[in-house]
Amino acid sequence: MAYTVIPTKIPDVLILQPQVFGDARGFFLESFNARDFAQATGLDVQFVQDNHSKSARGVLRGLHYQIEHAQGKLVRVVQGEVFDVVVDLRRSSNTFGQWDGVHLTADNHRQLWVPPGFAHGFVVLSDSAEFLYKTTDYWYPAHERSLLWNDPALGIDWPIDFSPLLAAKDVAGLPLAQATCFE
Repeated sequence: MAYTVIPTKIPDVLILQPQVFGDARGFFLESFNARDFAQATGLDVQFVQDNHSKSARGVLRGLHYQIEHAQGKLVRVVQGEVFDVVVDLRRSSNTFGQWDGVHLTADNHRQLWVPPGFAHGFVVLSDSAEFLYKTTDYWYPAHERSLLWNDPALGIDWPIDFSPLLAAKDVAGLPLAQATCFE
């Protein structure tokens, strides 16, 4: 099996540790294999879009979601380090309003499965980071929403001692109490 699945405190969110083959020349890993992903996770998903971002130290992107055309995301870092965060926005879930976070680095090769119905974001902890993610639906700007990254009701423990660099849409993010959520 190409992945080891590591559970998180939110049962639907999964950390995937791919098998890495390394020697003095470097390493090889299979970053995605549909058959192995389905076998390891029990999920049958179809990815339709790949995204790649590069950000400087201190950039915080998120917490983003699409209220219609909700996206599942398989995310990973290929250069640098980020602290990656998910927030459950499914009102019918036992973990509604809860968050979890994981360090994703180029060195640990970990991937995070973010199911549809979750807000997602990350902060860059290294000098820069390149972040890749596969999505199960296309980007629809009209349906994109931003949850306030520092909403006290969420209590996210971002591992930072600086004011992050934010896009205007993230500065204007809504607190959970005002956000449009999923049923």
